[in-house]
Amino acid sequence: MAYLLMFVTLLHLITLAMLFIATMEKSWWVWDGLENSDLWYNCRFDNVTGTWLCASSKETEWLQAVQVLMVLSVVFSSVSFLVFLGQLFTISKGGLFYFTGLCQVFAGLTAFSAALIYTLHNKEILPNSKELTSGHFGYCFILAWVCVPMLLCSGVIYIHLRKKE
Repeated sequence: MAYLLMFVTLLHLITLAMLFIATMEKSWWVWDGLENSDLWYNCRFDNVTGTWLCASSKETEWLQAVQVLMVLSVVFSSVSFLVFLGQLFTISKGGLFYFTGLCQVFAGLTAFSAALIYTLHNKEILPNSKELTSGHFGYCFILAWVCVPMLLCSGVIYIHLRKKE
């Protein structure tokens, strides 16, 4: 039981860190390594100064939907972890972690929705200045997709997990 508890806690923390990185980092779409776009900024690398020059992303309805859903996913997962820690000390013997599991499942569904919207509507989200064919999805986009099954699996594990002590 102790190993399962450590596994679930570690899985939750890893997934939460990956979600946070996917939401805040600068690589949802990449063009030739010198220009990229994320949920908040469009950035271009300046070879002269050796710095990234960033401007706010054009606010479209699809981009705002992805932003809100990714932030909600981080919030749901954070709340889930805090509730789990609280339930460890307050739930009675044999109790189930339903609320924690439901929060994790909601986090997975919101991350799924955000990644799906970005996949299907990247032409409307990305700036018009670059050809989409010359770019590709970045590692933050891939992290968001990797988080979806991890969140859903941990949510199911939480729902079936019973307090033994």
